[in-house]
Amino acid sequence: MPTPNVGYGGSRFKPLVLSYSEHGMGRGSAGVVSDVATFGEKIRELRKKAGLTLDQLAERTGSSKSYVWELENKNPPRPSAEKIDRIAKALGVTADYLMDSEADLATAEDEAFFRKYKGLDPSVKEQIRRITETFKR
Repeated sequence: MPTPNVGYGGSRFKPLVLSYSEHGMGRGSAGVVSDVATFGEKIRELRKKAGLTLDQLAERTGSSKSYVWELENKNPPRPSAEKIDRIAKALGVTADYLMDSEADLATAEDEAFFRKYKGLDPSVKEQIRRITETFKR
């Protein structure tokens, strides 16, 4: 049976399949909640990692608390592309990471950082470059 598309109006994105142990996420002594993390579970884990409440994430994304709760708990979720983008930015990852089961968290965080970096003032970029040079020593 084919996997139904989720979000982005039937695009290439499909429901997430993510191993918790593979990405260092999860709860309990074994570090594994289940074999599969849904889109909502990814949002919940990232939200908690960032120390955000449902209310805070809702405010940062222009959503209601109940909408964010539904995204975290209903399967499959039906967010718009705009909402996925806002949530990704608020959580410091890319939309692709949220929607793609093959995406790596570290890579998504790096991509989100570089997206922010591109928009910085040149003097701030220079300060960041100097700081990173001190780590090379």
